[in-house]
Amino acid sequence: MIFLTLGTYPLPFDRLVQTVDEIVSQQLIDEEVFAQIGFSNYIPKHMEYEKLLEKQRFDDVLASATALIGHAGMGSISMALNHKKPLLVMPRLEKFGEHVNDHQLHTARKFAQLGHILAAYDRAELAEKINQLKMFVPQPRIPNRRGVADRIQQFLEEIA
Repeated sequence: MIFLTLGTYPLPFDRLVQTVDEIVSQQLIDEEVFAQIGFSNYIPKHMEYEKLLEKQRFDDVLASATALIGHAGMGSISMALNHKKPLLVMPRLEKFGEHVNDHQLHTARKFAQLGHILAAYDRAELAEKINQLKMFVPQPRIPNRRGVADRIQQFLEEIA
């Protein structure tokens, strides 16, 4: 089962929900899709969904998922990496009223470049990348603690 999750950000992400629903209707995904659509206004017609899941239900769905589709929020990316689940993201964009700015574009590009996630930047690309999702193996994230500590030290020295 593929789990489409939009998190709890209080703006709709109809573009992603509708695109995945259309892909399901065209039978381009050969497994069940379950969606947590959050505050989206679009109501899926071809996949099961709930607006928001309680934590235990969310954890159960996540555990049984073979892959994830979602927005490019750090919570979703961290969750996928921590659970070793392949993740395909589509960044929320300001011009569609999906977020207050386009920071998710930068997040998606960086984490895709590092091999942690797959990223699609429009509806057509999402349909193409879904085929890759089943075989995608995310690169493990190795935190750079020393680098972070060095940057903090440098910042503190600059403001001192």
